[in-house]
Amino acid sequence: MSENALTRRSFLAGTAGVASLAAVGGFAGFNAWENAQAVEGAEKDLRLVHSLCNGCSSKCGFTAYTSKGKLLKQIGDLAHNDAQGKLCARGYGFANIAFSKDRLTDPLKRNDKGQFEKISWDQAYAEIADKLKEIIDGSGVESVALVHDPRPSGSYYGPRFMNALGSANIYTHGAACYASRKGGFKQVLGYGDWTSDVENSKMTMFIGRSYADGIKPSQLMSLQRAHENGSKIVLVDPRCNNTRPFATEWVPIKPGTDMALVLAMSCELVRTGNYDKDYVEANVEGFDQWWDYTRTCTPEWAEEITGVPADTICRLAADFAEAAPAASIEASWRAAFGCMYTNSGETARTVAIFNTLLGCWNQKGGAIFTPKPKWGDLDKSKFKSVPKVEAKPYGNSELKLGTESNCLMAAEGARKGDLKAMFFYNSNMVAGYQNPKYLGECLDNLDLCVVIDVQMSETAQHAHYILPECSYLERAEAPQLNGGMIPSISLRDQVLDVIHPNTRSCDKIYTELAEACGVGEYFQFTLEELSDAQLKSIGRSLDELRRVGTINLHDQAFKYGTKPKFSTDSGKIKFCNDAVLEYGYSAAPHWAEPSVAPNTDEYRLIAGKQSVQSHNQTVNVGTLMDISKEYGLERLWINPAVAEKIGVKDGDTVEMSNALHTGKIKVKVTERMSPWAVYMPSHYGCSVKEQTNAYNFGLRAMDFTEFRIEPGYGGSCNHENSVKLKKVNA
Repeated sequence: MSENALTRRSFLAGTAGVASLAAVGGFAGFNAWENAQAVEGAEKDLRLVHSLCNGCSSKCGFTAYTSKGKLLKQIGDLAHNDAQGKLCARGYGFANIAFSKDRLTDPLKRNDKGQFEKISWDQAYAEIADKLKEIIDGSGVESVALVHDPRPSGSYYGPRFMNALGSANIYTHGAACYASRKGGFKQVLGYGDWTSDVENSKMTMFIGRSYADGIKPSQLMSLQRAHENGSKIVLVDPRCNNTRPFATEWVPIKPGTDMALVLAMSCELVRTGNYDKDYVEANVEGFDQWWDYTRTCTPEWAEEITGVPADTICRLAADFAEAAPAASIEASWRAAFGCMYTNSGETARTVAIFNTLLGCWNQKGGAIFTPKPKWGDLDKSKFKSVPKVEAKPYGNSELKLGTESNCLMAAEGARKGDLKAMFFYNSNMVAGYQNPKYLGECLDNLDLCVVIDVQMSETAQHAHYILPECSYLERAEAPQLNGGMIPSISLRDQVLDVIHPNTRSCDKIYTELAEACGVGEYFQFTLEELSDAQLKSIGRSLDELRRVGTINLHDQAFKYGTKPKFSTDSGKIKFCNDAVLEYGYSAAPHWAEPSVAPNTDEYRLIAGKQSVQSHNQTVNVGTLMDISKEYGLERLWINPAVAEKIGVKDGDTVEMSNALHTGKIKVKVTERMSPWAVYMPSHYGCSVKEQTNAYNFGLRAMDFTEFRIEPGYGGSCNHENSVKLKKVNA
């Protein structure tokens, strides 16, 4: 065992471990929770069902144990790529959403007084269809859009519904999660993503991402094994996040300056000759032009920008060179260069170029492109093909560097009056994607806004109609295809009977909406028929998948050392790309400051996940919110130097303000926060009274951020802000 091996005590010191235990009820551990849930005579009526969690987008597989209509326990499925036999705190806690007293139970219509009143499904469908026809007749089908955070069924039925109507306007949460990083990667590699082989690496750097806060159990376990094996794990972050127990080193950095750090490490690799020259020569175009600029980005130059000492930058570059090719910068997600700054897309380009210098693509311990399976063709006589929509999604022509359509452009379209009708499925765009006040005003300009959800949300408050979906435990869904080292298929089967009889599953809602809107011919099949047909198209069956929950496709497994086929126009890795010139960027990535520079009496407000809450979808779950309240998890993190400057101590309340918003919040004074920023969890500050657990707890970071879209890439720029702090009652 290496010196980095975790003892049980040190593992529990990580938030993930603590939270996972705490979240299963009363902070007393799983056995106590299990005993409390015991049902007399359960052994005689025990039923096991394979399903997928819905606490975040990972959708980890688990086996549900039920008896007499009661959920007894959940065990993560060992065969599922992301679960690997475990669920996180959110996974256990989020199951309570099925029994929440705050559930939507009937279709609702907003009346002339702005109040919601119950209506029948037939009335809802008929009125939505009539209004939609009026809009399409008057403004064209291109004025209709869907925003969704698709789950297995939603990813099939939602786009099919929109395409059947004739609209290409289908959007996800990408602008607020990953638009910049995917766009930046694509401009270099032709691919929008990769996976760092953390477990087998000699060195991995995480920039702004915390596996222990935004949990996939498999990622956390791979990180633990890497740490125990002596791998060098480096966290670059203004905040010492909860992955620290598994890391070798925390490198504090000024927020929004990650690009300068990576440029300087690249400069150092090439200056010292410690890069993979053969790989670069064989696979890269534009190296000389790129080096003409990057050679000026010395560690000393970067020190002033980033706050990271030049000798630290040199040491990190040397460590990478020694570890290569079993080393990489991890691809990140939302934080730092996922979408947070106006330089995020260009930062992503520098990261992709840096990994190329290491020669780590598809190498063991490096950065790898894992395969994802596809369905075969379905019987067109049963599953009638939807006519191809030739038009491009609204807004795409203005954001050519991104990888998909952009929901913030759709919001702008609503504000301008170009979009007249929008559907939202499993998406709380108003509270989660950008400035809520601005986005709410965008939706208020719509002639028709329809929300499909399980509980009232900030987005639903702006709807004309709300259609209640049953919870994820009460519905089956279409099979889910999973990419990974070993691609797989998994299933969300129905765990519980429907609790509220007037709620419906999304496949049924879309099918009935399609019938009402005159495009029902494309939905003449049941969910079970679709699921079985998809599975049979690749030689599997629904009965087989129901028995095991997850089928691993070993014949499609990733193999180390295979040469990636880069999907750029030249087939080469592009260190320079003229496609970015249109948006004012340089062909080779040049350092660019974030757009907002806080004054000396201001601080940048950064936000992120916690292990017990992923986003605003989970905060109204009572068991999870109990943990948040018990431990004061909504507090604002500030550095001791900042606390001294404004005259506060740990636990005091401050007023945080800028031109957009003002609110009061308690502070957590900690050395784990650098003095260049303040940190707040991103999911609190709920403004929906119907969410009785979450309402009015903490502040919402989005309220302090001005609406902005990153040029070309479309990121939401949620860290482009500044706030002032002052002690309350000072």
